Amino acid sequence: MEKANFGQIVSFLFGIANDCLVDVYDVGDYRKIILPMMVIRRFDAVLEPTKKAVLEMKKNLDAEGITDQDEALCAVAGEAFCNGSPYTLSDLKSRTNQQQLRADFILYLDGFSRNVQDIIKKFEFRNQIDKLSEHDILGLLISKFTDPSINLSSRPVTTPAGTVLPALDNHTMGTVFEEVIRKFNEETNITDAGRHFTPRDIVELITDLAFVPVKDKIQNTTYRIYDGACGTGGMLTVADQRIREIAAEFGKRVSIHLYGQELADETYAIAKSDMLVKGEGEQSDHIAFGSTISNDGFSGQTFDFCLSNP
Repeated sequence: MEKANFGQIVSFLFGIANDCLVDVYDVGDYRKIILPMMVIRRFDAVLEPTKKAVLEMKKNLDAEGITDQDEALCAVAGEAFCNGSPYTLSDLKSRTNQQQLRADFILYLDGFSRNVQDIIKKFEFRNQIDKLSEHDILGLLISKFTDPSINLSSRPVTTPAGTVLPALDNHTMGTVFEEVIRKFNEETNITDAGRHFTPRDIVELITDLAFVPVKDKIQNTTYRIYDGACGTGGMLTVADQRIREIAAEFGKRVSIHLYGQELADETYAIAKSDMLVKGEGEQSDHIAFGSTISNDGFSGQTFDFCLSNP
């Protein structure tokens, strides 16, 4: 993504915080709203093109009395996640009654598949809904996040004016996430934003150090890559891309499985959401939560490559 677009998205997100949350939340708590809403809107934008087909499938499943619907709805959505509620975020912009908006927004969140529910839980976002509703800012927040001039989807989109907005790839999503945290932390004199994310150039150097020395030994096979302090998952994403590029140089085709573990709730949620948006539902289950040292999520397993910035 071009630097100008990256800056525009960061300014957009920080602007929402200043417009919607001022005098309601302390600056240090802005992240409790902006980060989960960023992820939810990303999911929402990705699912918008297939929403009608998903609702048609849900109608048929309900008629058949089928309650476990995630797999079928995800297949229709063409993604590793889905939302079977009657709404998109854009549908909720027109609600003028706060109680009805609150109820419909909760129904919307409940409509996400189980893998997304885990992400929402880690953000503890449901704890904020009553406060947002009581202060009459839930609708404004939704309206801001569905601004058609900003694309938080993993696909390019065309605005009503005909402008093509570039896709927001997974690594840039992680970079936006880190930058938003950094800006919020600056306001509260917290200086630990760097522990959430490793800059792109450093990640690329680490992956080259791991892969380049053995590039002539890469075969047509499956490789397992592990990051025991994966943060937003950016290093795993770049590692996947880099090993495929090297394999292609030697005429090889590889299958890659990514594994990671993360201790911080918010960064775990971002990493898992990126895997889902990538279309890799199984690999989103390979992101473990907790301390790698005291509660190893992959005890007894082995990997072909281990990359980490602990």
